Amino acid sequence: MGLKITDTTLRDGHQSLWATRMRTQDMLPILEKLDAVGYHSLEVWGGATFDVCMRYLNEDPWERLRTLKKHIKRTPLQMLLRGQSLVGYQHYPDDVVEAFINKMVENGIDIIRIFDALNDLRNFEAPMRVASKTGAHIQAAVVYTISPVHTTEHYVETAVSLAQMGAHSICIKDMAGLLTPYKAYELVKLIKERVGLPVQLHSHYIGGLALGAYLKAAEAGVDVVDTASVPLAFGSSQPPVETVVRALQGTPYDTGLELGLLFEIAAYFEDLRKSLGYERGVTRINDMRVFEHQVPGGMISNLVTQLEEQKALHRLPEVLAEIPRVRAELGYPPLVTPTSQIVGTQAVLNVLAGERYKLIPGEVRAYVEGLYGRPPAPIDPDVARKILGDKEPITCRPADLLEPKMDKIREEIKHLAKSEEDFISYALFPQVAKRFFENRSRPGQQPVDSAAPLRPGTRGQEAGRKEEGSMNLEEIKELIKLIDQTAIAELSLESAGVKVAIRKAGAQGTMPAPAGDDSPGPPPARETAAPPAPAPKKNVDPTGLAVIRAPMVGTFYRAPAPDAPPFVQVGDVVEKGQTLCIIEAMKLMNEIESEVAGEIVDILVENGQPVEYGQELFLIREK
Repeated sequence: MGLKITDTTLRDGHQSLWATRMRTQDMLPILEKLDAVGYHSLEVWGGATFDVCMRYLNEDPWERLRTLKKHIKRTPLQMLLRGQSLVGYQHYPDDVVEAFINKMVENGIDIIRIFDALNDLRNFEAPMRVASKTGAHIQAAVVYTISPVHTTEHYVETAVSLAQMGAHSICIKDMAGLLTPYKAYELVKLIKERVGLPVQLHSHYIGGLALGAYLKAAEAGVDVVDTASVPLAFGSSQPPVETVVRALQGTPYDTGLELGLLFEIAAYFEDLRKSLGYERGVTRINDMRVFEHQVPGGMISNLVTQLEEQKALHRLPEVLAEIPRVRAELGYPPLVTPTSQIVGTQAVLNVLAGERYKLIPGEVRAYVEGLYGRPPAPIDPDVARKILGDKEPITCRPADLLEPKMDKIREEIKHLAKSEEDFISYALFPQVAKRFFENRSRPGQQPVDSAAPLRPGTRGQEAGRKEEGSMNLEEIKELIKLIDQTAIAELSLESAGVKVAIRKAGAQGTMPAPAGDDSPGPPPARETAAPPAPAPKKNVDPTGLAVIRAPMVGTFYRAPAPDAPPFVQVGDVVEKGQTLCIIEAMKLMNEIESEVAGEIVDILVENGQPVEYGQELFLIREK
């Protein structure tokens, strides 16, 4: 029997290359042909798609799933589930896990690929238990990475345990393209022999080895591999289906798929790619060095975006050097959501702050405390002490500490929710879902994604945008002079696909929402570094009050949750190190602490407002 293929174009393909920006309306015209190919499955949901639908596209992810199921009648629909984190970036209580999995199967999912970023078996327990009751196919994934503690035996033992827990098949999830061809052969062969379940291989083309890994895996008996249509393949995405099919023709592993139909599908996606303005997937030099810096290609793209937002793209080499250091100190977690955000963002903050672990996001504290699971290796004791102080990490299953919340949520959001799915969306992403619910209640509300490439036929129509063409250095200099000589605070334009924002010194503006390795944020612009922003001014204003400034670009929140009381009010007396607010940036909720003790005199930012690096947030009268 030949090799089977899962198509990832409608999930991981555009998540890896298009920042998950393909809309449902972009998918509909090609669904009938995709369904006719004879794929093993179509991966269409999960990962970052859930978040992005609401956050950027003004779409209901549940409605997308129902629509796809209505049009795809022959091929099983597959989704990616992040274990106890579902499709989010934190662990959720078991009742949320149960509600989510039951509803997604009811709405059309046939195959659930479940993984845990740490390969912590405890984090598979609840999702697999619930999934088994739904009748869906459970594919348990072993996350592949390279470190002193990630041995072949570790992967095989993990696969054996997952089979014993009720998995129907095993996936080797190579999210960073680190699996070499001969290691793929060895690993597939051992798991097939020891586990006795079908094995699927998922890899990315980042380092250019994925196609070779697939061919050797086929020789070892792998049952299914993941590919994407060629316009959404290569680079940080999967290998192209067309190449895999052609390479195996006339062999015992022949897929039996028709190349003519595959190229018809490719022509559709190529036209779509051009109309939306996205680049083809490319394996860059930095990508091929993944064995040194250990950063998945999609994560590199988003590090570029994060550093551009922080006006510090020129510091990318420092961040790439810092990531392996942080990863080793944090116990060698595989770099996949959410641990990729945890390690990557801490590395970015270490570089930008000029002092390692001076700024520590709440998610990093939670990870070190054990709230995401058991790290593969012990955490560096000095780093753990700096982050936790005298607090001891937990040793139980992290979700055992979470109280059920669905009943509370149903009461909390009943005025906006229209379905059980709405309650679940709110449980996963309260702030994003609430904003989405409010937007959909307004007639004619447009998608909120202002950072994605323009839709067909709209170029040059947005205020402040230049018509397509090219700009030379002299034109840019003239524009800068114009800004300096007028009252214009900021001018945004696009030239030959490069977005440029020229801002007058001292002017405040908005920035797009942050991103992480799953790419729900804005697609990275070309790698041309803007001049670095000046360091924040001395943290004292002319009246002698202490100033707390934003250490990063992001979104300002006064409270930890939409309906929670704010951390501080005007008139409150705070201690040094006390949390004042949250800035959501780089997919994490970063707690901003007071640098001084004193009385809050003024709060200078509105809740939910975008903030710039160095922007004033609080005025404090020191005591």
